[in-house]
Amino acid sequence: MIIKDVQLETVCGITSTFPDNQYMEIAFAGKSNVGKSSLINGLLNRKNLAHTSSQPGKTQTVNFYRVSCYHENQEQKIAGNLYFVDLPGYGYANARMEIRAQWGEMIEKYLHTSRMLASVFLLVDIRHEPSANDRLMYFWICDQGFSPVIIATKADKINRSQLDKHKKMLRTGLQLEKGTEIFPYSALTKQGRDEIYAYIDGLAFQSGIR
Repeated sequence: MIIKDVQLETVCGITSTFPDNQYMEIAFAGKSNVGKSSLINGLLNRKNLAHTSSQPGKTQTVNFYRVSCYHENQEQKIAGNLYFVDLPGYGYANARMEIRAQWGEMIEKYLHTSRMLASVFLLVDIRHEPSANDRLMYFWICDQGFSPVIIATKADKINRSQLDKHKKMLRTGLQLEKGTEIFPYSALTKQGRDEIYAYIDGLAFQSGIR
């Protein structure tokens, strides 16, 4: 995937109506402070498009980034458009209970109403056993009819020789369905970015590029 242009097109709060987009959407879900904004910036080759913060739980809206790009496979390269959809982070204990409930409502509303959602990327920290919130979110997304792709963030924090061991830990801890993709990713080194690009290209060709 080769990025041509990116813009933050729509920001939706709890009372907003989600846009009826005409292009493929990829949603990003993850626990607060797991590196979701850093992943989106890294994939889009931007430094501060998705705002990172030392304060967890900053993303309190559903943000739609329109991406103009080229998709490639072994036979062709075709221009197309898609949306990256940044969902509110979950699991931030210091957020008020009613605010956490609203974040959950926004995510559920989006998953139920989007016609163009092709995949949900669920981010987890590769260094640790999945948390109860991670497991809950994985099973909940599955219950909505999607098979999440796992992005294992902070991969530069462990030795490469330990990658397979930690991927197995995530697979076991989340009780992943057979065939679920796990992509280790590092915001620092961009490890895993090409693999994620290739996966998105595959989705684009399957869904029909526009």
